[in-house]
Amino acid sequence: AGPRGAVGGPHGAVAVMAAGPRWRERLFALYFLSHIPITVLIDLQALLPAGLHPPVLTELLQRYAAAFRDPMMLQPPEWFKAFIVCEAFLQLPFFPVAAYAFLKGGCRWIRTPAIIYSAHVATTLFAILAHILFHDFSKSEHLGPQTQRERLILLSVYVPYLLIPLLILFTMLYNPHYNHVEKRKRK
Repeated sequence: AGPRGAVGGPHGAVAVMAAGPRWRERLFALYFLSHIPITVLIDLQALLPAGLHPPVLTELLQRYAAAFRDPMMLQPPEWFKAFIVCEAFLQLPFFPVAAYAFLKGGCRWIRTPAIIYSAHVATTLFAILAHILFHDFSKSEHLGPQTQRERLILLSVYVPYLLIPLLILFTMLYNPHYNHVEKRKRK
């Protein structure tokens, strides 16, 4: 197969379409796998009583919050706690299922749950990003972003958790591999 057969030939386009979602599936699997320890070891500290996590994890969270000026993780507003409750009870059980589906690849059954997950997470992230951009952190007990630069640095921590779910959503909605509807035979 010459250069046209690699991508430009009649069979090359089909091969690219079939292989197209694989890099995304690997990215999605990594995203979901990485979310499990982040949720359990870091995010849940905002909900659970102090002293429940090992001191090394508490210290890690405090260093993160100081370095990125993220007071929401140390003193979460009630609405932020509600998002973490959703993360703990709705998203966390989904993470290993989604990781499995995307690692295995080609699992069309993940489409609807992934759409629900992505829409939910994108909605919560819009609220978090707006809070980071517009909230007056000067009254926070813990140091929050004071300058536009500090706000942008904190945004850079949260933005991937918006962008990857949006990529998942658009992949599930528009990639022919996932939105193909099988025609059932009539008897």
